[in-house]
Amino acid sequence: MKVKKVLVSQPRPAIIEKSPFYELSEKYKVEIAYKPFIRVVGVSLKEFRAQRVEILTHTAVIFTSRTTVDSFFHICEEARITVPETMKYICQTEAVALYLQKYIVYRKRKISFADGSFTSFIELIIKHKDEKFLLALSEPHKPELPETLAKLKMSFDPAILARTVAADMDDIALTDYGLLALYSPSDVKTLVEKFGTENLPAVAVFGEGTLRAALDAGITVLANAPTPEAPSMVKAIDIYLNKVQKGEEIAPVELITDTQKEEFIRSQQHKLAKKSRARRPAEPRK
Repeated sequence: MKVKKVLVSQPRPAIIEKSPFYELSEKYKVEIAYKPFIRVVGVSLKEFRAQRVEILTHTAVIFTSRTTVDSFFHICEEARITVPETMKYICQTEAVALYLQKYIVYRKRKISFADGSFTSFIELIIKHKDEKFLLALSEPHKPELPETLAKLKMSFDPAILARTVAADMDDIALTDYGLLALYSPSDVKTLVEKFGTENLPAVAVFGEGTLRAALDAGITVLANAPTPEAPSMVKAIDIYLNKVQKGEEIAPVELITDTQKEEFIRSQQHKLAKKSRARRPAEPRK
């Protein structure tokens, strides 16, 4: 069955022609519609204080999104907290790091960023292992980052700085679409709460957490990214539409545990343990 319309759970690009989805729409003559399934809002000062986390007892802040950056500095302003010049900022991507310029003077010795991958991010945090970290999180969030920091015995306090809430979906008729592209577990949650799991269009997902949420909800997933074959959502949908066009049978996606990530965490634990033993002073002779 030919796909005529795709719904992407992301904001509409400012310049459609520069979106990677534009080439896809031209290639397969499909209409791409954009509609965020969720919106992220910062927590109030009262909600933050209820977590009993003291910002000034930390020497570095870990950011994974621009929303948590906004919320962090908003809370500091509202609570009249002056963030010291010595505070370091560890960011998952360069985009998040550059966004800090909205609030502070960008200095390389204060701001570090990874390439967006989980392993790169963990390696960057390990380079700053002597810091006392404030881990800025959105709710809900994937548990792998705080769990990994705990396994590596990093000194950190998690703090929920933003919450994800469902967007208004009353103007969406799913029967208009042949494919849904979902980017987060929260997208899946909104979809299920609003439309259920029966008679859905084909579903494509981005990220292991989104795939897990979809499968746990009983949704059949027919395309996913990132994979070696499809590093991006656009490529995953390209492959799917190509198979549909050829009339090929498409097998449902299954969840495969990322053993490489688990092995990476174990190797980092081993390295840190060796360094810790090497630094341990010898016991005085009796």
